[in-house]
Formats: sequence, structure tokens, C-alpha cells
Amino acid sequence: MNVGLIGYGAIGSLLYDLIGQYAPGVRVRAVYDRHEYRGDNKAVGADTWIVDRVDDFLAADLDLVVECAGHEALRDLGPSVLKTGCDLLVASVGALADPLLESLLGDAAKNGRACLRIPSGALGGLDALGAAKFAGLREVRYESHKAPGAWRGTPAEDRVALDDVMRSTVVFEGTAREAARLFPKNANVTAAVALAGIGFDQTRVVLHADPLATGNTHRIKAEGDFGQIDVSVTGKTLPSNPKTSMLAPYSLVRAIANLNQTLVVG
Repeated sequence: MNVGLIGYGAIGSLLYDLIGQYAPGVRVRAVYDRHEYRGDNKAVGADTWIVDRVDDFLAADLDLVVECAGHEALRDLGPSVLKTGCDLLVASVGALADPLLESLLGDAAKNGRACLRIPSGALGGLDALGAAKFAGLREVRYESHKAPGAWRGTPAEDRVALDDVMRSTVVFEGTAREAARLFPKNANVTAAVALAGIGFDQTRVVLHADPLATGNTHRIKAEGDFGQIDVSVTGKTLPSNPKTSMLAPYSLVRAIANLNQTLVVG
């Protein structure tokens, strides 16, 4: 199976290595990376092309494309990938909080007979949440606890004096759509929860700056006719990007590896 990567930053370059370790039979055929973002430390194998032209990337005979370059890249390239009939695995799930982009990607996938794939990312419990939607799901709440430093460069700085936070403090409370729009680098997981469950406008989100946080904690609480779900994951962050949970790229490689497996769980 030939895979193409959109983006070769912290997530893309790590994913390239993980595919080699955990996805036998999968070859990274092409990497789309804008010239100004390339670096000498981002070496790839001789059989992998690094291109900065979309046409060259799409002509690489790919079975799957993985987006790991951010919301703008997904908006610019996602519809074109799906229209060619190539499945698209999305890291920047929060971009789908834009209803226009969600519609464009959905239409492109339908027209190209392709699949838009959403990984579980740093979360646990999305499989149970998706099953609960069929069994009767009424309420979904997502909560996040991250160290104050993880919220720098976000609207949280305008709401809370991060340097003065002494205890867990709410920096945002609202819908998943609002959270994904305001915190695109911190709250991609809220979009995954919304898509698996009851939607962007019905899913409630609470984000905390927590000086006692030792990693990124993600908690899903849901209830309905099926019963209750309460799932919490505390994960370490990527050393190269403290806003990203370490499980995020591992979730991507799991999704890729599953495509070639005869036994798939979850």
C-alpha cells in the first residue's frame, strides 16, 4: 500500500518513522511539504519523493493520504485528494468544525468514492461513544486539563493570567464547534468527540489550565438510554510540540496499520 503524507513537521516526520516500524507492507511514496518548511534533519528514504507541487503529489499512485500539516492544509488539499478517489486520514480534525469545509470534504469523498477517516487521536472511548449513538445518546461532555504553558499562544491568554494560575482554572466553556475554532492546536480532540457522538453544537466542552497537570488529560462523559460512559486518558506530550499529545501520531499509524490487518479491534 502506497501512502502520501501532507506535512513533514513534528507529527509527519515521526509518523514516517512509525510506519516503517509498525506498518509492514506500507510504503510512504510521497511527502508534500512546502519548500520553506524543509530541513536537513527531515531525511527520507530514497524511494520517497518530497514534492511541493500538488499535481506531483496526487500523481504518485497513492492508496491513502495522511494530513498532518494543520487546518489550512486540510482546507487547501483535502477536497482534491478525495476527488481523486484516494482515502484521506485527517490529523487536523478540528478543521471540520467549519460546516462549509465539512460539507466540501463530504461531497468530495462521495464524488470520488473515497473515505474521510478520523483517528481516535489522544482519546479513548470513541468506539463506545459511536456505539452509544445508535443505542440512544443524549448528553456528551468533553473536559481537558493541560498545564498553563500549553495554552500560550491561544485565546486563553486573553481570559486568564496564565503565569498566575495556582489551581485548575477554566479557560473555556462552550460547544465543541466553538472550542475547535478558537483552539485549533489544543482542541482537535473535541471535534473527534463531536463527530463520533451527537455533533458539534450539542457536545459541551470545558478546557482547564491546570498547574498540577503532568500531561494532557482528556475526559469524555456521556449518558443516554444505553447507560453512562466516563473515560479518561492522561498522556504525555510530544517533546517537539507540547501542544500535541504523544498518542496522536501513534493513533495515525494504528489507523494505517489496521488497513492491512486481517484482525482489527475497535
